[in-house]
Amino acid sequence: MPQPEVAMLILQEDNQRWPLDKDRLTIGRGPDCDIILPDRVVSRRHACIDRRDDEYFIIDDDSKNGTFVNGKPVTEPRRLIDGDEIQVALRFRLTFVDAGATAPLSMDEPISVPQPETRRGLHLDNTRRTVFVSGNVLEPPLSVAQYRLLHALVQAGGAVVTRDEIVHVVWPEARGEGVSEQAIDALVRRLRERLAEVDPEHQYIVTVRGHGFRFENPA
Repeated sequence: MPQPEVAMLILQEDNQRWPLDKDRLTIGRGPDCDIILPDRVVSRRHACIDRRDDEYFIIDDDSKNGTFVNGKPVTEPRRLIDGDEIQVALRFRLTFVDAGATAPLSMDEPISVPQPETRRGLHLDNTRRTVFVSGNVLEPPLSVAQYRLLHALVQAGGAVVTRDEIVHVVWPEARGEGVSEQAIDALVRRLRERLAEVDPEHQYIVTVRGHGFRFENPA
């Protein structure tokens, strides 16, 4: 009998995974939590995820250092959508993967690792938000913001992506408010660092001064 599809959380730091197979899943540093994040900045009972029918909501449990989704503080129950990045006390980052995105995987089996691309350079598998660099899968996965930025640059096909376009793609809820140039530069810098971990010989993201950034694959 096939197992039901189930949503899950993935810890970006080490790719650890937790199926959301309970009506309530607790997150914190306390030993009685379902997801234990052992750091003093995390409250003993920091947050929880409630399953309501086929939807999942994250709730901050009056934590000291806050819970965030895609950089925005959680002040009331927030419905999660596939690909959302949850930050716990701005220390741990977890990716929410909706139930449909885990099919046809069973609850007893790990997520299958995509087969590496053999082509040179960088390539994306958008169905699993996987990045291949010179035939190697980039692990751990990029954060939601990093992947959105990289996807926008690759989709532009070598054309310049302006800072305004980056804000619109990466932080659509911000609508240009509260996103500084320093935040964009920090995101670009971290993405470059992640790509350099796999291929230090090539600069995939080129700065076009006064305009923005463009993607450049090896010839």
